[in-house]
Amino acid sequence: MDIQGRKLILIEEFLRINDERVIARIESFIRQEKIVSHEQNLQPMSMNDFREMIDKAKHESDTGHVVSHQDMKNQVKRWK
Repeated sequence: MDIQGRKLILIEEFLRINDERVIARIESFIRQEKIVSHEQNLQPMSMNDFREMIDKAKHESDTGHVVSHQDMKNQVKRWK
């Protein structure tokens, strides 16, 4: 059976679950697996890329392309 077929069977099984605890455990498992997968795919940044990022940030700061801490806090409040 291919992966698409397996996914469909898994979805059907999931839809039959009525136990809130089981669903919470599945959600937790999926979150953990995403974290592990993401961490396994991380690549170190080269010193050249790091310096370029710092130079770009310094340029943006020097040219006023920044958001103050208070403005950012206000924006975050509007997200909720």
